[in-house]
Order: sequence, then C-alpha cells, then structure tokens
Amino acid sequence: MMKLEGALYPWRFRVVIGLLAIMVGAICWRIIDLQVVDRDFLKGQGDARSLRHIPIPAHRGLITDRNGEPLAVSTPVTTLWANPKEMQASKDRWPQLAAALGQNPQQLTERLTQQANKEFIYLVRGLTPEQGQHVLDLKVPGVYGLEEFRRFYPAGDVTAHMVGFTDLDDHGREGVELAYDEWLAGVPGKRQVIKDRRGRLIKDIQVTKNAKAGKTLALSIDLRLQYLATRELRNAIAEQDAKAGSLVIMDVKTGEVLAMVNQPTYNPNNRRSMFPAAMRNRAIIDVFEPGSTVKPISMSAALQSGRWKPTDKVEVYPGSLQIGRYTIKDVSRSEGPILDLTGILINSSNVGMSKIAFDIGGEAIYRVMSQVGLGQYTGLGFPGERVGNLPNHREWRKAETATLSYGYGVSVTALQLVHAYAALANDGKMVPLSILKVDKAPDAVQAIPKETAETVQGMLQQVIEAPRGVFRAQVPFYHVAGKSGTARKATVGSKGYTENAYRSLFAGFGPMSDPRYAIVVVIDEPGKGGYFGGLVSAPVFSKVMSGTLRLMNVPPDNLPPPAPAAPAVQSQVNAAAAKGGRG
Repeated sequence: MMKLEGALYPWRFRVVIGLLAIMVGAICWRIIDLQVVDRDFLKGQGDARSLRHIPIPAHRGLITDRNGEPLAVSTPVTTLWANPKEMQASKDRWPQLAAALGQNPQQLTERLTQQANKEFIYLVRGLTPEQGQHVLDLKVPGVYGLEEFRRFYPAGDVTAHMVGFTDLDDHGREGVELAYDEWLAGVPGKRQVIKDRRGRLIKDIQVTKNAKAGKTLALSIDLRLQYLATRELRNAIAEQDAKAGSLVIMDVKTGEVLAMVNQPTYNPNNRRSMFPAAMRNRAIIDVFEPGSTVKPISMSAALQSGRWKPTDKVEVYPGSLQIGRYTIKDVSRSEGPILDLTGILINSSNVGMSKIAFDIGGEAIYRVMSQVGLGQYTGLGFPGERVGNLPNHREWRKAETATLSYGYGVSVTALQLVHAYAALANDGKMVPLSILKVDKAPDAVQAIPKETAETVQGMLQQVIEAPRGVFRAQVPFYHVAGKSGTARKATVGSKGYTENAYRSLFAGFGPMSDPRYAIVVVIDEPGKGGYFGGLVSAPVFSKVMSGTLRLMNVPPDNLPPPAPAAPAVQSQVNAAAAKGGRG
C-alpha cells in the first residue's frame, strides 16, 4: 500500500498553508490599502485623468439707450476647434471639412499638417449655432464645438463711437464697452464632466458654478436724436465736401449727453470697416482752437467784472488793431465804426473783443473759461478723452490776452465746448456731464452769476435774430441763441497754420423761453461753398435743433400771430408767393 508523502513530512503541509495564508493576508491588506488608506489619493489621480471642468460662458450685459432701445446685445455663437494630432488619421475627410467651413482646402491641409503635433487650434470662431451644428454633424474625427457669445450692435455705425465694440474674447475694446467693461462682463460658470483620454465627453456630471450674466447699462443718449444728428451731419459733410465732423447734443439741466456723432464712422458688426481715421471719437479726442465761439464766455467775464454793461460802446474802426508785430483783423466789415457789446458778438468783431479784453485783463477771461470747464477733464470717463489746453500766464501780455478773448491760443474738444454753452444756457449753473441715464437732479455749481448768464443769453439770441445775425441758424417757431466760429487749423509738427484749412463751428442752445438743449457742430475742412461757421455749420444746427425740440415735444415759443381770415383765392396766392423764401 502506497503512503502519502505529506504524512511523512507534516511540516511541508504547514509551510504551504502558512504561505497561502500570508498571500491571502497580503492581498486583503492591499485591498484595504487601495480602498481605504489611499482612496482619496487614487480617486484624485483618476479624476485628474478623466474629470474635467468646462466653462459655461456668461453673456455680457445689455446696453440700451435712455428709452430702453438695445444698442448692444449678446448672441450665442459656436466656435469650432480641432485636435490636429487626432485628425491626422482621417486626412481623406479634410476636403469635406474645408467645404463645410467655406475655407480653401489647400490652405486648411497645410495648416493641419504644419500643426500636426498640436492638440488645440481654432478652426473658425463666431458661427451661428446652425452653421456650427452643420459642421459638427459631419462627425469629422478631432473636430469639436464650443458655445460662446458674440456682441451684435443693432444701430451699427450710428452709435459706434459711443458704444464701442468688443474683441473676439468678448472683452471691451472701445467706447462704453471698454469704460464699463467690469460692469458689463459676466462671470463664467463651471460644469463638471467626464472625458476619455481623447477628450471625448463621456458623462455630464453636474453644474458646479452657475454662470452670472453681466448687468444692464442704460445710456443717456436718445437713439432718435442720434439718428437725426447722424443724418444731418452726414448730409452736411457730403454737401460741403468736408474731411470730417462732430456733433454733440446735451441736456443742460441734467448734464446728460443725448447724442454724440462723428463722421467718418464705422460699423462695429463688420470688422473690415474699421480703420483708424473712422474709429476716432472726434468729439472727445480731437482738440481745436474754438475761434469766435468763445467770445460769449469772454463777454461773460467782461460783464462779471462790473466794468462793462451791454449798452457800452467800443470803437472798432478801421477793422484792424496793431499790437507790436501782430495785427488783429475783423474778418467781415462791421455795420459801423462803433459797436455796443451785443454788436461785437453779432458782427464777431475781433478788434472790439480785444479792446474789452485789454480792459479786464487776460486773468479774468482765463478764470471764467476755467470755471465753465475749458482745459478741464469732463469727468465722462471715456477712454482716450483729451483735456485740451487753456494757457495761464504769470504776466498776461496784450497779444496773449487778445488771442485768448477771441478763441486762439486755446484748444478744446467739442464736448468741452457744449458743456461750457450748457452752463450759459442753464443760468450759469454747471452740472456734471453724464453718459449714463440720470434718475435724479444732479448737484449744480454756479460757474457764472445768474444775471450775467441771462444777459449773455439775450445777446446770443440777438446774434441769430438781428438783421446782420446768423439767420441760417434760426429755428422755425422757436427762439434760439448761439454763436458761429471759424478757426484756422494749426500745422501738425510745426508752428503756424495750414493754408486754406479751416474748422467751421457753431454752438448754441434753445428754446429761449426755458433753455433745455445745447448743441455744438464742428465741420472739419469744408471744401466748397465757403468755410465760415455761419455758412457751413449754422444750417446743421438749425435742422438738428428743430428736430430735437419737436422730438422732445417742446412747445414752440415763437409762433407767428394768427393771420386775419382772408378769401380762399387770396390765401392760395400768398402760399405760392411764400415758396423759395429765406426761411
């Protein structure tokens, strides 16, 4: 009978059993180590290889005008990106992809071949969701989509300089978009997903952080006035064959900018129309010598000094004045050798203004100009805003005093000029400028005494309504006030002025029963039909002010007296005769 070997050597059996027990114990300990001791570490390592956080895009805040009309909205778009490394295996699908993207097949092939070792490139950005889905439906390996938002500007080039635009990553780059970028920008959310090693989405787990949309911004501008100003400025520049122009409308009571337009302009929805000359917001960036438009401010200084009153006379004969080697000339012939203060403004006499300035001194004029905001930041907070230049001398020589009084040697922006005129219109009270809609009455500062401001208002009304006044600035059925100006353009990079290069200006306000709106028109280098502000810019002021007062439902304050009843035939004859009048 055969005997078992284990029975002969019992220690061998025990060793085998012991080894098996050790092995089972080691396995159990390893299981415990992996599942309990190192669980968090291993889970983290696994998640790091498969768990991803995908950003949830947040749309920017809406920009509207004062009446809620949208000026900038965010629309969803699809951005297509590719993993070139992954795409190398399906080169036969590239022509089909190029056709769907509307790109040159050869160029796409070259691009994907050159970047073959990369794992991320943009194919195209800003497609409509339908266009993006059409490409994704081809299921080309390595092509993926991202949801983003893109800005759309419903008013296009009409509000371009005010609103500005964003870049491809939806960050503000110009205008209000840049100035209020933090307010408008949304906060992206986060979504937790599981992806495989090729980056394909396996499972959408949860939203870890909700996207927060940007806040709405209501601007002070009125889109109706913006369209009105754009149309009239564009027509004037085409008619005068001018280089450029600016126009600003302002509410003198609240300080709100109701319209700000420039020509040339650009369409922010079409990046191809963007070139530097068109993108400049000239109303706040371009500085110029305001010429005769500052004479009312100089006149305010004279009246404020107490040394002058409107009825005082000044001799302006023979229309020129010699100061050392400088000669001051009146551009147009005055109606007589002696003018009162209103006559000096009506005739825009440089000689008369200079003589008044010599009497009160340059310091007095400088002080009033400074008080109404010339040479000061407007506080609008617009990117690129220029402050201009208001010279202040320790000792005011005659030449410097004279030139300052009639608007040379000082540089301003269109926005500063309208702000100064708003102070005159508002009985001498300065209110802070605002590009945002104002809900409550702002704090005002008395920059010019009320009596002085009211006197200058009456004088400026005469400038338009007097027989020798700027009749082209008259507004039917309303009393308005204003002053024209013509300034020679300084030569860039050297002293002196450019030959036959002028800026035509007009600044004014109305209606005179209760001044509410101030308007400044600047036309740069008119090419034909004259260059004087009264010829070129005054008609634009008339049309824009007329439209503004009607759109704002301001009751007329200059209605003709009711005509006596006349026979029907006679009234028809009168109507026919009235056509082609100087209205």
